[in-house]
Amino acid sequence: MPMVEITNLRKEYKNLVAVKGLSLTLEPGDIFGFIGPNGAGKTTTIKMLATLLDPTSGVARVDGIDVTEHPEEVRARIGYMPDAFGVYDDFKVWEYLDFFASAYRIPRPDRPALIDDVLELTTLTEKKESYVEELSRGMKQRLCLAKTLVHDPKVLLLDEPASGLDPRARIEIKELLKELKAMGKTIIISSHILPELADFCTSVGIIERGELIVAGPIDAVMREVTGGRVLEIRVPPSDRPKAAEILAGVEHVRGVKEAGDMLRVDYTGTLDDQSEVLLALIYGSVRVQSFAEQETDLEDIFLRVTKGLVA
Repeated sequence: MPMVEITNLRKEYKNLVAVKGLSLTLEPGDIFGFIGPNGAGKTTTIKMLATLLDPTSGVARVDGIDVTEHPEEVRARIGYMPDAFGVYDDFKVWEYLDFFASAYRIPRPDRPALIDDVLELTTLTEKKESYVEELSRGMKQRLCLAKTLVHDPKVLLLDEPASGLDPRARIEIKELLKELKAMGKTIIISSHILPELADFCTSVGIIERGELIVAGPIDAVMREVTGGRVLEIRVPPSDRPKAAEILAGVEHVRGVKEAGDMLRVDYTGTLDDQSEVLLALIYGSVRVQSFAEQETDLEDIFLRVTKGLVA
């Protein structure tokens, strides 16, 4: 059974349609990167899944439970991290977590050990007795994530968790998300920091003006948007004309162009087919210095997909 299932979800505000017929299915353990410009509908979608907004139409289910019909049951299964921390300046760190543990009806005797566990997971143990107002922004983000985990939810809804953080704090959040992935959590994360999403997301979706334009595994989205893979091959300058001629005759090669000291090959074959490209060059006596598939670039995908609508 899917862990998250959205079908034709729609949200209207008077004359504004914030989300238009969005459909998405996530299996247990999926990490979904939700990409889109400000105002695209990411936060609205996440809030509907978090039972904070009622859909105008459509259906959303978490662990098979309808978010509109049984919101209390859904809340027990999700952890929601908003894009703003809130005001809890008079709380100590442990008191902040104890407050939310109480809200989730976790018995008082069980809370101390649970709080210690989430503090250790988010590397905040040393800040247990500190006041929330004393924490840096990065620490507050980790504390908010700790709060999100306090009732051990199956699904995490993280709205811009790395927004406004310095590079070191972003790395810490990213490593923590990788750890949560290893724990088998299903995660929906919205972010503008596109290259970092590629490191740990199993799939991504690009939304603009309320419409999910493209969604799926990163490799599949890359091929759909670019029409295939891009191979980067380095050969000596004297071998480039011969290499380009050989490559033009290889199956699945759509085009070859020089880019600095590399040959960039537009390729529509599978990962297994790439060996044929390399073998053709070697049998043609071309001295191949390096051969690799270009790394997935989410920023390039985002710009290609959204360019017309942004303009």
